[in-house]
Parts: sequence; structure tokens; C-alpha cells
Amino acid sequence: MTNNNFDSKAFRTALGTFTTGVTIITATAADGTRVGITANSFNSVSLDPPLVLWSLAKTANSLPVFSESRHWNVHVLSVEQEPLSGRFASRGDDKFAGLELDEGMTEAPLLPDCTARFQCRTAFMHDGGDHIIFIGEVLGFDQSDLPPLVFQSGQYALTARKPREEVRLTQAEPPPECSYTEDLLGYLLGRAHFQMVNRLQALLDEQQLEQAQFFILSVLCIRDGLTLAQINEYIAYTGYTVDQDDMDVLIQCGHVVIEQGRYRMTADGRDASLHQIAQAKAIEEEIVEALGPGDAMALKLLLKRLIARTDPGLPDLWAVSS
Repeated sequence: MTNNNFDSKAFRTALGTFTTGVTIITATAADGTRVGITANSFNSVSLDPPLVLWSLAKTANSLPVFSESRHWNVHVLSVEQEPLSGRFASRGDDKFAGLELDEGMTEAPLLPDCTARFQCRTAFMHDGGDHIIFIGEVLGFDQSDLPPLVFQSGQYALTARKPREEVRLTQAEPPPECSYTEDLLGYLLGRAHFQMVNRLQALLDEQQLEQAQFFILSVLCIRDGLTLAQINEYIAYTGYTVDQDDMDVLIQCGHVVIEQGRYRMTADGRDASLHQIAQAKAIEEEIVEALGPGDAMALKLLLKRLIARTDPGLPDLWAVSS
């Protein structure tokens, strides 16, 4: 019996607050037709015996295949597989077109490059209201270090691991007359930035360049042939304003030439910039290794959101030139 006072839409929204992983479930029909659907209803049931479950709407076109097939595979998607999630969530064309599949234990399609995969045999099927609940025995599984894609409140999301103990930079409390704390966002962003730049400073010292000149080369490496005013527009976020003296240093050391009021990098300048990029990437690789790829990706996403929210209207350095 349906409760007419029950708000199904609000109920669905409330359920959406429960963060889940994103999976693709695949199977093959007796006639060889392959099916796959995106689902976030996947869950564990038992370790001994190894059982998992997921549910499928009774209105789903693929229900007959999953009901009749003895085997199906669960793919826990990585963050890189968001487009694949969208493909298998849609109706219509062959969802497997152009995909290279791995060889599995059964006839069910096995997708590569996932965070985890579970190859299953149907153990039980139960009626679950407007869904059918599939409980499967896990025949085999594998996992990778790829960070998982998650779904929360109707949107894809990234996960960041929370340490078991609070991360503190210092155990000392600030003096009563000081309102600064180590949790101040500006302090954390600034300290992280300067600690990373300090790692790069040794190379800049070797190249006999100041940070302002590093910013100039970084901009010209991406977008060459700029005026001094345009360069300053692109680096305005740094707090630096470069002047003719900075440009003269780069000209004298052979990194930059000026042509009709516009500055262009020389081969030596591009080589110097490439060494800076290599060092910056080496520093980033160490950080990703320390944080883990999932946390690093989540950090990048949050920083991009913060930059977008605080952007005073700087020109887009990576925009396609007209």
C-alpha cells in the first residue's frame, strides 16, 4: 500500500546524502548480447562466504539479461572513468563500442582500469519493491591504487582520506592577544606555497634568476609574444609587478628577445623554463606519493574551486588565442 503523504522526491534526496561509490555492472545474454548499467546500489553482504549485492529497477531494459545470466561483474570506477559512468548510465547505442575488454573468468564483460573489480555468480534474487535485489557469490576480485569515483547528493565527487588523528603543525596554543591559528586557511595555503617554492629556489639560484623572472618565463612558455603590460596582467595574482629591469636581465642572459615591443623566448629561455617545469613536476610527484593520488586530486579540485571563487578577473593564460 502506498502512503499518499509520503514525499518520494524528498525521500530520494535524503537517500542521496549517503555517499557511495560508482559501479558498472555487466553481463552477457545467452545470445551473446552484452549489457551494462551504472549503479551505486552495490554493497557487501558477507565475507564468508564472499557475497555482494546490488539492485536493478524492474523497469530496466536489461533486467531480463541480468535475471537469466548466471554471471555478472561489478566494476568500482576510478576518478578517471567518469565519462564511462555517463556512457553506461544512458540508453541506446552499444555501450561497449570501442572499448577494450580484459579476459575474465566468465562470459561477463570485464572492463579495465578500475579501482576494483568483482566477478560474481548469482546466488539469490529477491523482490525489493520496485527493484530486484541481486546477491552474488564473488568468484574472483582484483584492485588497484586508482582513487575511486564517488557520488553524493546527485553529483560526482572525490574522496580525501581523513587521518585517524588530527594533523597539527604545532602543539602550542597562540597567545591570548593573537587571533591567528594554524587552521587559518590563508596561513595554510601560504605556507604550503612557500614550502614548495623553496624547493624550486635552488634551481633558480643556479640559473641566477629571481622569482619575478621565473614568473615571466613561465608565462612566456605558455603564451609567447606578450608586451610588458600583458605579462603583468597574467602574473597579477602573485603580488609581483615586473619592470624593464627584470626583462633586461632575461635579455642579457639570452633567455628573451624583444621584437616590436613584444617579448619572445629564445631557445635558451625555453630550455631554462623546461628545467623549471621538470623540477616543479618532480616536487609534485613527491607530494602525490606522500598524499596519495586520490587526496592529491581532491586537493587540486578544491584549489581550482577556491581560485575560481576568488578570481578578481585575471585573463585566462590557457585560453585559445583568437
